[in-house]
Amino acid sequence: MSTEPMSCNELVELVTAYLDGSLDLPTRARFDMHLLECDGCGSYLQQFRATIDTVGKIGGEHLDPEFRTKLLAAFRDWR
Repeated sequence: MSTEPMSCNELVELVTAYLDGSLDLPTRARFDMHLLECDGCGSYLQQFRATIDTVGKIGGEHLDPEFRTKLLAAFRDWR
């Protein structure tokens, strides 16, 4: 378990896990601390949330929950 400050690159890699609530508590705390100190990553997180919200409303319809889960998994595994 790392107690070092989180880098911007690490935050980007973990953003989907953060949004779906799958980070362990120490990692989530490091993520939250980074957000407090980095306006750029705070903006990135807001943009990512907006993208998920927009994609979820294609044609005014909400995405099927199973497809949403698969989409988040694809982003989580993408590097």
